[in-house]
Amino acid sequence: MRGERGRRAPRGRALVIGGSLTGMLAAGALAETMEVTVVERHDMPHGPLPRQGVPQARHAHLLWSGGARAVEALLPGATERLLKAGARHIAVPKDLVVLTSGGWITRFPEQQHFLACTRDLLDWVVRDLVVRKPRVRTLPGHAALGLRGTSTRVTGVVVRGARREETLEADLVVDASGRASAMPRWLDRLGLPAVRTDVVDSGLGYASRLFHAPPGTDGFPAVNVQADPRQPVPGLNGTILPVEDGRWLVTLSGTQGGRPTGEAAGFEAFARSLRHPVIADLLSRATPLTEVTVSHSTANRRRRYERMRVWPDGLVVLGDALATYNPLYGHGMSVAAQHALLLREQVARDPGPGLARRVQRAASRAADAAWALAGTQDLRYPGAEGRSPGPFGAVMNGYTDRLMLAATHRRGAARALLDVLSLSAGQAALLRPDVLARVLYPVHPEQSADPPFTEEERALMISLFTGR
Repeated sequence: MRGERGRRAPRGRALVIGGSLTGMLAAGALAETMEVTVVERHDMPHGPLPRQGVPQARHAHLLWSGGARAVEALLPGATERLLKAGARHIAVPKDLVVLTSGGWITRFPEQQHFLACTRDLLDWVVRDLVVRKPRVRTLPGHAALGLRGTSTRVTGVVVRGARREETLEADLVVDASGRASAMPRWLDRLGLPAVRTDVVDSGLGYASRLFHAPPGTDGFPAVNVQADPRQPVPGLNGTILPVEDGRWLVTLSGTQGGRPTGEAAGFEAFARSLRHPVIADLLSRATPLTEVTVSHSTANRRRRYERMRVWPDGLVVLGDALATYNPLYGHGMSVAAQHALLLREQVARDPGPGLARRVQRAASRAADAAWALAGTQDLRYPGAEGRSPGPFGAVMNGYTDRLMLAATHRRGAARALLDVLSLSAGQAALLRPDVLARVLYPVHPEQSADPPFTEEERALMISLFTGR
């Protein structure tokens, strides 16, 4: 049986908790086969405007190519809309000047990419494309209070609107409520045992500010100066991310003992304390547009729902509600997009009993690469909290250090690193025989102390600093 315009009749009702990026992508994925209701505590702005409940939105965000491809698969045309609205396609490493623990990476031709824009723009484009779908309805101003059902089957959600509480029944409930998810408490009310939660916390704090980019810097590369985790000092990092409307979104960060403050007067000074002063130099020629926004909610936290002996059918937890990562690595949104894509694939394959368990396990696997990168690196900084990775972790850290060195000058090593970093390949790509040979072969070229800017970029910087 088919509905209007040749669409297949819906197979059931889905309810998504949270109008976040994860929630809207999940709604878009489910709307192909189900009627979907999105419950959101706050209002949903009409346009690329700040959305309440997203405090991290003022900081640098990027959508790695693994996530960008997932978004495009779910919402065809999303990439074009973002680019037309001013988002930047950053070819990596061609359009990225980056200092890693191994040195400056050679700007090889594009191997992967990321999309750079403000979080407000990305959220708006995704939200607008999803709410236009005929099977999607949104309920802004409604808070989810708990689940209806049993330990083996969830049948709906209790929500509170402006006037009353009600139960919304659903065949599938998706928790996309973010890092503040109440799901552990709700499962406890259903009589399920506590979920195991893994935490790695480097104590990172980060501060961000928008700038009007200096004249003539249209097309200027993104710039990233990373900490060296081998050094027994707080890890200091900085990023200049070109975003829409000729602006730079600049985020600075430091681990325990080295956090930036919210003082505007100290922003450039902190940038000058990084391993190289290039970010501070560029900021000295840019015009501040906002005050400084600070956040300390950066711990990596992973709830191991996939390991629970009993999991209720009809319930799925995705995105930050499942796992959060140090935002330094830029993986949260890309993992969320991949979660939504696998949700669509699993529902299309078999929407019957056992769907929720299959999706939960697949979502956990999709989080593995981002979790491993963030967790193992963050534990290396002074004062970091979390379970030690043990001898194997120490071996992998040593291998990662050599990989970072090889990636600065060997195209194959850089490609493997970027494939994994962009969530376009799993961690096994780092251990392929050809990659192992490039990483372990003892060639140590002389490292340049200067950023790998092109001649044209250097000429532009000279004109900015000299006025000629």
